Amino acid sequence: MKKFKGELLMLITAVMWGSGFVGMAIGLEHWTVIQLMALRFTLATILLGVVFHKKVKVISRSVLWKGAVLGAILFVAFVLQTMGLEYTTPSKNAFLTAINVLIVPIIAFVVYKRRIDRFEGIAATIAVAGIGFLSLHDSLSINIGDLFSILCAVGFAFDIFYTNVFVKKEDALALTIVQFLVASILSWIGVMILGEVPTTASKEGILTIIYLAVFCTLIAYVCQNVGMQYANPTKSAIILSTESLFGTIASVIVLNEILTGKMIIGCFLIFIAIIVAEVKPTFNKSIINASQKG
Repeated sequence: MKKFKGELLMLITAVMWGSGFVGMAIGLEHWTVIQLMALRFTLATILLGVVFHKKVKVISRSVLWKGAVLGAILFVAFVLQTMGLEYTTPSKNAFLTAINVLIVPIIAFVVYKRRIDRFEGIAATIAVAGIGFLSLHDSLSINIGDLFSILCAVGFAFDIFYTNVFVKKEDALALTIVQFLVASILSWIGVMILGEVPTTASKEGILTIIYLAVFCTLIAYVCQNVGMQYANPTKSAIILSTESLFGTIASVIVLNEILTGKMIIGCFLIFIAIIVAEVKPTFNKSIINASQKG
């Protein structure tokens, strides 16, 4: 029962994150990139601090600098993702962002010299083909929004990598509070530098900020953190990777986005690549068990 509860919470997280792509696209109709970032992260930080106020007490000097690193990375990743949404569609942005799970092994290879196994190599090859179908035009050029989305995937890959490193010694929620606080501060610095301090706000613009902060940040992260205590790690990764699928579904339903046959093939290939990259531990375990039985 606990295992089912964990997997259900992971699914809720994936749905929330997927809908966030559409939420940001709508938000950009009312705010600039940096305004959207500042308002979203500020509200999310306040909510996280209130809900998990007990975790504020365990914020040490070590948590502060590690959270600051994660906050800076997250800020850059979200800026790139939101900029990507200005020039490309939510569905393409969602799938291109999802290739971050394929970039993490490359970072591990560069930082820790960890060998990239054959499943990761196969997944990367499939993903490149998917990106080609999804993003390349007949002239073999790539949309600037798609490029921003790919760079954003690199940013989220670093966020995933260093989060996994830091949570081994620090409290995950305390790190998250500092991470969002730093992202908020950096966003407001950007607002000041660009002279984009908001003076007016529409009802729809405010509701979008509330939705992104409450559902796509607070609820999503709480469900993820609690769910991971019960769900199988491999299944969790696979379920979370469906955020790109939910992002596409949401963009078609809410924004009436039209998908071409070429785009559908690209989305399918990227999704298959993510699954191959994430289930490799299961493949390896099955191979080992089979050899032992033999």
